[in-house]
Amino acid sequence: MEGDIAPLPEMIPVIKQYGARLMVDDAHATGVLGGGRGTAAHFGVTDDVDLIMSTFSKSFASLGGFIAGDADVISFIKHTGRSMIFSASIPPSNAAAALAALDVMRTEPERVQRVNDNAAYMRQELHRLGFDTGNSCTPVVPIIIGDDQLCFVVWRHLFDAGLFVNPVISPGVPVGRALLRTSYMATHTKEHMDRALTIYEQVGKEFGLI
Repeated sequence: MEGDIAPLPEMIPVIKQYGARLMVDDAHATGVLGGGRGTAAHFGVTDDVDLIMSTFSKSFASLGGFIAGDADVISFIKHTGRSMIFSASIPPSNAAAALAALDVMRTEPERVQRVNDNAAYMRQELHRLGFDTGNSCTPVVPIIIGDDQLCFVVWRHLFDAGLFVNPVISPGVPVGRALLRTSYMATHTKEHMDRALTIYEQVGKEFGLI
């Protein structure tokens, strides 16, 4: 919820010490971190990760998802996973959309750089205004509000001013840490972001957040 990253380099030695296996849920990292290859590639530890799972519903702009790992493990999942028993394959159009998105990631790596640059700009400017953005270091940038009710009120004022974000309250986050979950795309221009920042500043001052 807060755009932080699991510290894989710190986790892997412990996992190896106790003979455990590591699966990385990369739903928010595929297409964004590690040149688009995800969290493990971001840290350079892909060979130390047993399974990588991700979705097609975010950077791939489709639906469904995937899990990657050793062939024997994938075969076991396919034949014993509860979610596989009555599931069907995704429609061909969605598979084609995911493949097209993957092709863009491979042939236009500048988009990965741009989305991270946009997020860095927004974090910098939100900090400058006085907002609390937690430990975000990805294109998911939270604005910590605290109170659940206030979070909804601020969300509505932002919406009425022309800015859409996602309000997140407990149990999605700990009690007392309600937040506005903002996220950014490679296609956002500086004009888009500066307009958003103007609205954030106006509403933030109105409610004493900054």
